[in-house]
Amino acid sequence: MARVYSTKSGDRWDSISKNMYGAEKFAYLIMQANPAEIDILQFDSGVNLTIPDLPAELEENSDLPSWRQE
Repeated sequence: MARVYSTKSGDRWDSISKNMYGAEKFAYLIMQANPAEIDILQFDSGVNLTIPDLPAELEENSDLPSWRQE
């Protein structure tokens, strides 16, 4: 189930991904879920973002490089 994350001043897509998923490489999932905010590079505090669940196939292979994931 998707969650809502309220940004802190200075948050970036990659830092939010690291905080929520444990890896920066999943920032694209958060960006896809929040198209209205896509032009923001560094957030002010209080922007509510939808954080989608990490797809199961990404969870299983998350330690593998993208070219090794099936």
